[in-house]
Formats: sequence, structure tokens, C-alpha cells
Amino acid sequence: MTARLEQFAEQRPNAKGQPCPSWQVRWIALLAVFTCSVVTTGWTAAEAPRRPNVLIITTDQQRVDAASVVGNPWLKTPNLDRLASQGVYFTKSYCSYPLCSPSRASLHTGRFPHEMGVDHNNMAIRPGIPVSGELFRDAGYEAAYAGKWHCPAVYPTEGIPGFQVLNRTTRQGKLARDVDAATIEAAIDFLKQPRQKPFYLVVSLINPHDICLPAGEASPLLEQIWQRYGPTAGIELPPLPPNFKLADNEPAWLGQRRPKHPDWDESQWRRYIYAYYRMVEDVDAQIGQLLDAVKEIGAQNNTLIVFTSDHGEGLGCHQWTGKMMFFDAEAAVPLIVSWEGVTPTRIDREHLVSTVDVLPTICDYAGIKPPSDVRGQSLRPIIENPGAPWRGFVVSEIAHTPALGRSFMVRTARYKYIRLAQANSEPVELLFDMEGDPAELNNLAGKTDMRPVLEEHRRILEQWREATGEKSNPVQPSPKPARPQKQRAKKAT
Repeated sequence: MTARLEQFAEQRPNAKGQPCPSWQVRWIALLAVFTCSVVTTGWTAAEAPRRPNVLIITTDQQRVDAASVVGNPWLKTPNLDRLASQGVYFTKSYCSYPLCSPSRASLHTGRFPHEMGVDHNNMAIRPGIPVSGELFRDAGYEAAYAGKWHCPAVYPTEGIPGFQVLNRTTRQGKLARDVDAATIEAAIDFLKQPRQKPFYLVVSLINPHDICLPAGEASPLLEQIWQRYGPTAGIELPPLPPNFKLADNEPAWLGQRRPKHPDWDESQWRRYIYAYYRMVEDVDAQIGQLLDAVKEIGAQNNTLIVFTSDHGEGLGCHQWTGKMMFFDAEAAVPLIVSWEGVTPTRIDREHLVSTVDVLPTICDYAGIKPPSDVRGQSLRPIIENPGAPWRGFVVSEIAHTPALGRSFMVRTARYKYIRLAQANSEPVELLFDMEGDPAELNNLAGKTDMRPVLEEHRRILEQWREATGEKSNPVQPSPKPARPQKQRAKKAT
């Protein structure tokens, strides 16, 4: 290409009508090559090390252990594995709130749901709180969003602050995989556009959220779900989780709020688990299309990619389905930070990280100063040096009603403390030794010898509530009526 451009330049006279000198010919040709590279691939040359493209990929309702790269033998996720092979996969990663809208709001602001007024689904982030798209747009990035938003609109075609919205479809009446296919198509079209700025692209996918349908929600899509994701005759099914059997001293609070499946036998539970893993494999394949597109445009070496999910899925642990609880099944989410050739490669099973850390992390790599009131911390120091100083706890919250208030989880290096709000009564407290009891079955909160540990976690929570203004931000009413406690369970056929 350079030779052809040199030939063209030699044929062009300079301002005096004379042939260009050879040094000038060479300079024009090289400049043209550089310009063409920047326009066609996004941001691939001189500024790449300090101004990378940024790609955030999210799924919906994916557990932290739902990937083959972390040792799960019941599914294959070659594309998440590929992403992790060029970065760090955090396994002690927790969402700020195990529900869609509040968690997504935290992801894009670095703040906790109570600070933004996003106490339930379908609620907007309070005006004046900057969203990631605004920060990156103002820093010179081309910011675009494809897929589920949910703050408040689920699939808006406009109106996400700072972002060009790429959505071409809606959720209504479709399998998640079909909506995700449209999201991926829109994202790839965006990636292939010529540009002179680095891009910041969010691709927000739904699956494996469709597990909510076989878990009991009434839907005309149930038959399609089981046709696509149900097990064939004779195939080996995943076993029940080791904490499927309920603890003898389980608080009544859990029994009252647990989704009900009275007609499910062991086979039905295992079919449900099987279907979930097939949904994860479906969305993994679609993520692979996106990663291939990044490579196709030549941007794999100058694109920071972050993968995570808004919350987990009970999947039979404690006989729970769905979210809205603080066991690891619901509250722990995968978090991968990957920049090919830049980030080291490892499974990080040590550091406690949170959804609120994503925004300051991508800002750090992009050279953008995050707002001063962001609660999260950049993960870059512990990515580059696992021995760097780091926090000792993370917190997650769940909002109930204005009268009831909120429940909380505090996760420290060894323990997990859960405080569940009750009406007209003291809160229910749970304390688990996550080293000796990772299944979270033995509640230590009532043990005399664990009193100092319990008191320490109470203190951490109260200090966090004070620091983040939780007490001065009462729970807002839900914009939607609460769903009945008893779900309509349907058996797989």
C-alpha cells in the first residue's frame, strides 16, 4: 500500500508546480497509511497504549461459577475462556444488589443503588449523577450502547445519557437468544464503522435470564424454551448442588421469601440446571462473534474488554431460583478484565471486588478522571500487582418497601454477614465461615465464641451505611406491584 501511495505522490506537483522531493513523498505515503489505519480500526496506532478502546460485555443472571475456565464441568464456554486467557477472572466478585436495574445502575456510575434512587427494577438514575457514557463521550470517545438498559426503559432506542443507542428490537415475545442476536448484530455493525476516535461500546445481553421461564413464570415461550434447552433422552444431567438440602436452623425469613416449587422432584430440578447451562453456552457463542469482530477490525491489541453480569442465579442452591438473595449463587458474579498483551493472566480467588469497581477501572485504563464521589476502586493496581494494598470487605444491598427498609450483606476475607430486615422485629442475622463452609449452611451468628466476629461485621456495615449516606436515602416505592410469592411451576417435558 505504501508503494502505491508513493507512486501517486510522485505524480502530484507541489505548491510550486514541481515534483515532490523523495523525502516528502515518503512522508506523505506514511501519513496516509497511518490515517487509514486510525479511521478503519478505531484507534490502533500511536495513542493506543494510553487511549484504548473499551468494550463492556454483560450477561443477565450469570453465576460466578458458570464458566468452564473456572472448573465447571457441566458447560463449555470457549469464548469466555478465550477472554480469560488474556486477562484476570475475579471469583470473589459481588454485585451491588442482586437485581437487574440497581446492579446496572451501579455498573455505570460506580455508586450504590440507594445513592441513585434505584431501589427496584424500572427506575431511573437520579439526575445529576454522571453515567459512564457521558464520562467517555466528554473525554473524546465515541460511546455506544447495544442491548438491555432497564434504567428505567428495558430496551430504549434513545435516551441513555452519553450513548448512541444501537437497539433495533425489543424483548417482548422473543427468546433471549433472538434478542441477543439482534444486539450482537448492531454492536458488530458499530465496530466496523470507520472512525477517528477510540470507541467505548457496551453490549448488554439477556441470556441466561430465560431460566426465569422454566423456573415458574407463566409465558407462551415455555414450550420453545424446553425445545431448545431441555435435555434429550438418556443424557447425563447435572447433580443437585451440595447445599440443595436446607439447613436445620434455617431462618423462617428464607422460607417465607423463597420462590416456591412444590411440584418439582429431583429430576425436574436437574433438568432446570441443565437448561441453564445450555443458555450460558448460547450466549457464550454470541460473545464469541463479538470477540471475532474486534479481531477482524484489528483492534484486539488496543481494546480493554470487561465482562460481567448483573447478578447470579440460585440454581437450586438452598432450593432457591432466581435472584434477590445474598448467597454466593445469587450475589457473586463473574468479572473478567482483559486487554490482550497488557493484562496478566490468572484466576484471582483472593481479592474482594464489586460491581462499583468497573467504572473507576475502565476510567483508569482510559486516562479519565472519575467523579470524586465514586464508591468503587480501580482494579488496575491489583491486576498488575496482586500484592498491592486492597480493601477488606464489599457490601451488597436489597431494598424492600419504604416501611421495611433494606437488607445487607458484608463479605470479608473469611466471613459473610447477612442482615435481613423484618417488620416490627429485630433483623435476622446470618454469619458464615466461607473458608470452612462455602456452601453457607452453618449459621454462626448465634454462637457465643463468634460474638466478636459478629460485632466486627456489624460495625463494618454501620460505618458503610454512614459513609455512603444509606440512612439518609430511604427506600423508594417500587414502580411495579410485587409479584405473588408462589410461582407457577411447570414441569419439563
